[in-house]
Amino acid sequence: MEKIVEQGLLYDFYGELLTEHQRNVYEDAVYNDMSLGEIAEQYGISRQGVHDLIRRCNKLLAGYEEKLQLVQKFMEAKTRMAQINALADEGKKLPEDACRECLDRIKELTAELMENL
Repeated sequence: MEKIVEQGLLYDFYGELLTEHQRNVYEDAVYNDMSLGEIAEQYGISRQGVHDLIRRCNKLLAGYEEKLQLVQKFMEAKTRMAQINALADEGKKLPEDACRECLDRIKELTAELMENL
């Protein structure tokens, strides 16, 4: 996963577990693309302090994912749903008897999704 996308996903899932100050600094760095100097000036802390805070936030978010695996489950669910959509589209083009195989596979994928929730 590209680092920026991964950071965004981790923040989307676990950002609320950070303190308000951590969230503000992290959002400025990752989403608002502010420099360490700009963030440091805005919050009255050193550039090194900003750098350390962002690193700590990344470590915290990665730790939450390691324990809870919500992003991984979300990505797996997305893959399964794409497979279900592809099977549904394929089933529309098949004769009725062949369509049953698609429906059976859709049921299997749906059961896998439900099991992982």
